Amino acid sequence: MNSQPVYNLDEIIKNNLDSEQWKQFKRIHYGRIDHGELQLKPSTIEESKKNGFEVAAFSVDAAKEVRTTNIVKVGLIQHSIVLPTNEPIVAQKRAVFDKVEKIIQSAAAEGVQILCLQETWYMPFFLCTREKQKWEEFAECPKQGQSTQFLRKLAKKYNMVIVSPILEKDEGVWWNTAIVIDADGEYMGKHRKNHLPSVGSFSETPYYAPGNTGHPVFQTKFAKIAVNICYGRHHALNWLMFALNGAEIVFNPAATISEFGESFWGIEARNAAIANGYFCCSINRVGTERFTTTTNQDITRSYYGSSYVTAPNGCRTPGLSRDKDGLLIVKMDLNLCRQVKDHWGFPMTSRLELYAKELRDKSL
Repeated sequence: MNSQPVYNLDEIIKNNLDSEQWKQFKRIHYGRIDHGELQLKPSTIEESKKNGFEVAAFSVDAAKEVRTTNIVKVGLIQHSIVLPTNEPIVAQKRAVFDKVEKIIQSAAAEGVQILCLQETWYMPFFLCTREKQKWEEFAECPKQGQSTQFLRKLAKKYNMVIVSPILEKDEGVWWNTAIVIDADGEYMGKHRKNHLPSVGSFSETPYYAPGNTGHPVFQTKFAKIAVNICYGRHHALNWLMFALNGAEIVFNPAATISEFGESFWGIEARNAAIANGYFCCSINRVGTERFTTTTNQDITRSYYGSSYVTAPNGCRTPGLSRDKDGLLIVKMDLNLCRQVKDHWGFPMTSRLELYAKELRDKSL
């Protein structure tokens, strides 16, 4: 029996509007009529079909000015796991490595300079099982871990900055962490997830500790970047601190299901981009993950992908598929960050001292 196609919002709307209505929808919903779609190389299209992932590419320009353009090409990868969750962990990781490497190769062929993977990209998101010990092999050392060493080679080979969200283990403590590898393949540093959910089956506090690395911004070869991991997108001050620390691009790698806020998936990062004057890149995994616990409880989690990018002027790209592996490429002019800040004056009128006093008083 053929399964019903899974449509994202973009497809649903487009399929039910005439050309003029679709034009006006794009103007309002995306912030511009023309998506700035980029032409892909024939080899990229061929590789995507061969390896079963979609590719979409767009550009976001800034107004011409005295300063030279500051263009960087960013790539986001969403994907499903490969093997059943009861397979040996070493085999599960290797299978995801093989899948992701093929997508990274296509990203490199298209000139991607900064690439971000989804939250804990090399493993199933097993936290819904409420079991810990059986998954321990997925936890890694940030510098010497298998996934970091794997990606360091690719970063150096392709002259590409790579953001790798991992499950970190440090002196027996687990952390939800994002590793940043610079374009020379060198480890730059890490950010640990600041805010942990404890909502329904999304209860992460029994697994790892709340982050203690603050809000670091990494001066990579191509841009100043930061990482706001998953649940952190629900906290406006989290976004703000990355802006105050100078971020030009903030990545939001996630693992989230439809029942857990799909209705505001397309809103929060967009709001953050506008309020803070930087680019926001939202990445969510796809696919269905099935678990059987040691008490023989069967658990199923399905993810909805829909990765997208928002510019500081509020324009956003269409989202990737809700159910397919995908690579989203965006060529962005970082001069737009300063242009938007100058136009709206949000930093100038922010009155941080007022909020600092009230926050200090409330936290006592």
